[in-house]
Amino acid sequence: MASLAQTGRVTLAGQRHQTLQVAHYRLMVMMLLFLGLSGIVALRLTWLAVFTDAPSRGTDPNALLPPRGDIVDRNGVPLAVTIRAWSIALHPDRVDPVNRVEVAEKLARVLPEKSAAQYLAILQSGKSFVYLRRRALPATVEQVNAIGSTAIELTREPERLYPQTGLASHVLGFVGRDGIGMSGMERVLDHELTDPLTRGKPAMLSIDSRVQAAVEGELAAAMAKHSAIGAAGLVLDVRTGEVLAMASLPTYNPNAAGRGDPEALRNNVTQSVYELGSTFKAITIANAIENGVVTSMTQKYDATAPLQIGRYRIKDDHPENRWLNVPEMMVHSSNIVTARISEQIGEERIKAMFTKLGFDTPPAIELVEKGRPLWPVYWGRSAVMTVGYGHGIAVTPLHLASAYAALVNGGTLRPATLLKRDAAHVPEGRKVISEATSFRVRQLLRMVVIPEADGTGKSADTPGFRLGGKTGTAEKPRAGGGGYDGSNNVATFAGVFPMDEPRYVIIMMLDSPKGTKDTYGFKTAGWTIAPAVKKVLGRVGPMLGVTPDQGRDIDLTELLPLVWHPGQPPVPGAAAPLAAPPASLAAGGQ
Repeated sequence: MASLAQTGRVTLAGQRHQTLQVAHYRLMVMMLLFLGLSGIVALRLTWLAVFTDAPSRGTDPNALLPPRGDIVDRNGVPLAVTIRAWSIALHPDRVDPVNRVEVAEKLARVLPEKSAAQYLAILQSGKSFVYLRRRALPATVEQVNAIGSTAIELTREPERLYPQTGLASHVLGFVGRDGIGMSGMERVLDHELTDPLTRGKPAMLSIDSRVQAAVEGELAAAMAKHSAIGAAGLVLDVRTGEVLAMASLPTYNPNAAGRGDPEALRNNVTQSVYELGSTFKAITIANAIENGVVTSMTQKYDATAPLQIGRYRIKDDHPENRWLNVPEMMVHSSNIVTARISEQIGEERIKAMFTKLGFDTPPAIELVEKGRPLWPVYWGRSAVMTVGYGHGIAVTPLHLASAYAALVNGGTLRPATLLKRDAAHVPEGRKVISEATSFRVRQLLRMVVIPEADGTGKSADTPGFRLGGKTGTAEKPRAGGGGYDGSNNVATFAGVFPMDEPRYVIIMMLDSPKGTKDTYGFKTAGWTIAPAVKKVLGRVGPMLGVTPDQGRDIDLTELLPLVWHPGQPPVPGAAAPLAAPPASLAAGGQ
């Protein structure tokens, strides 16, 4: 009996061992099958990723990566974003020939940009894939889907969207269908916005969208009023070089960059070069003071008659027909006096100043779209005299803005930037004039604008904002060369505010403005663009923290009597302390 029990236990133990072996075998088989299926799936996914045409399958090769980074203004307002947009595509080769006419007619009703005949031609083309519309509205997608054709493909893909439409379009630029930045800051920041380590992070520009909108709006209004063919405007921080607004007209919509006028893609602020006329007089005076040519504001120059230089005559648009001192030269914008001073400075010192201001190279800014200045081919006597008041040399408006920033900020030229700068990382820049000369230039520029002096820039004066600046009206060269076109000019105002403590440069320019009834037919800068500057300043000053204060101003008590005419009332006194000149500035001297 004991032997039979032992035999039973052995048999049972053998059966258990065999059952365990079978279970282990089955488990191994299942694991191998699972691994095999997983491998097949992985291989299939790899094959699809490598060999499948992504657009024709409605897949995005970058779908697993964060989208292209946003671009925002200095306050975080979105200027360029990436969205997942609907695209409507068609596989013509999948449509039954019997149904082509019907499908074409239905597409024409829903997507009316093409006729039924055009859609039929697409359906008969034999192509395997055609986009019908990118960035389609959901309602349109729903209507197309209701057509019920299996040849229609509806996909979601990343699209670049500019939510402010044309605002700052020349600053932003646009991206191509391949997602690569084609112009503007989209091109400059392309790597940063698409790098897997940084994409998805917004890039912050120096632009203030509020200031940008004001400049664009007033510039467009002035351009329309005076039937100008183009315009440019910018606002620049004199201490940091940050560009708070950059406007070029005509403009374009970066959401549809390829559908507008190609000429509108040109950035007139950084690409186009102009003879900017009498705005250069401030540079000439600064150069003359620095080099000891002008040692006193009371120095007088003969402006009784035009200057004859060979077969050319240099004359004043607002002739005083008398001897003028330096403040009077600026206030009345005398070409004759400026030419005389420029001749005394001489060719070499003029070239040296222009070079220090960067007028020999494209403007210093991140954009790729930059123009190179044009200098006189031959520096004879006439060239030396005329460049002093901005004729015979062509630069971009950005060149002028950076130069004016240096003229008023104590004499330091810094490169402009479209990226927001931290106060601790402002470039040191290079010294171009002394602080004493800078202060004197500030006084002279303020004199041009204050109503009491009756200068050419008085129509830009905005009470309380202490604007200083210079008008410039330059005839345009004739198309094809051969002198100047007296019927067309470039009207520019270069300004700084507040002049007692300079913070911002504002440049506004009209290309070929026309006179109007309220300008009495005049088309010079004082009549056309200066009033637009006044409107912009009234809007953007408070935005930029400049509080209107009619009790403050730069000290002009020394200069006002030099342009005051007998019989006029005395100079009004200031109700609060005035900005005083540096100790190194002797009365009547630099």
